[in-house]
Amino acid sequence: MAYRIQKCVGYRSRDKGGRNSRRRSRDKMSGRKETVLDLAKFVDKGVQVKLTGGRQGTLKGYDQLLNLVLDEAVEFLRDQDDPLKTTDQTRRLGLIICRGTAVMLVSPTDGTDEIANPFLQPEGA
Repeated sequence: MAYRIQKCVGYRSRDKGGRNSRRRSRDKMSGRKETVLDLAKFVDKGVQVKLTGGRQGTLKGYDQLLNLVLDEAVEFLRDQDDPLKTTDQTRRLGLIICRGTAVMLVSPTDGTDEIANPFLQPEGA
């Protein structure tokens, strides 16, 4: 028995449908919120990602939900006696995808720079 898959053409949504419905939905999607982090400056650079276990690697990509693609990823193993401590033992993971809801911290491996507090209100204001 042969199965045939048909392409769904001319789907009409609840909002009057037709040719302009795609344009309206595309316009709605373009008004999406920006992500909290600007990860574009970390692409192809080493970053440390804090999850339930410490992992670090080279950031290769991300999406709006902060799902991260890390290449040459390394996981720092936890101490068996104290799971809050990481050891010097590592495990190579290669290319991994980190789910955005599990990401707690993203920091560059080459260090950080101190900046002025952007939320500090001047006195008398």
